[in-house]
Amino acid sequence: MCISRLVTIGLYGFTEQSFFTALLSASVDVLCDVRRRRGVRGSTYSFANSRRLQDRLREVGIGYVHMKDLAPTDEIRQLQWLADKEMRVGKRQRQVLSESFSRAYTEECLVGLDARAFLQRLGPDCRVPALFCVERNPEACHRLLLAERLARDLGVEVEHLLP
Repeated sequence: MCISRLVTIGLYGFTEQSFFTALLSASVDVLCDVRRRRGVRGSTYSFANSRRLQDRLREVGIGYVHMKDLAPTDEIRQLQWLADKEMRVGKRQRQVLSESFSRAYTEECLVGLDARAFLQRLGPDCRVPALFCVERNPEACHRLLLAERLARDLGVEVEHLLP
């Protein structure tokens, strides 16, 4: 199994059309959902709620895999919320992850990550997977930590799709 590159994408800032256009333009063939909760409040982003997202991905020929084990736990997320509160930054205005969040996520979610096993979970035909979460900026999301680790272990480049 071999991937040509790794893509990341957040939800915020995209419209439904621009989200799927970005995935298709990047030749993504499997979307790897690394959200703990796969629902989004409000009508603007309802297309990213699990069932609707999976249905639309199937329509456009993109596979879907949910990897909840690569999503931060509520306890890890709490570390970021506390840092955001201390810095007086709203979730959607966050530009970087806190050191405490990054350390906890790395120690709890990435320490035992087997990149080859990750690829097997994506399926044998995957060539361009996309790591998906909600934050607009990869620097403000755990998907960056995951992407950097996989890129290093697999020797591939990472492309961040932005709205």
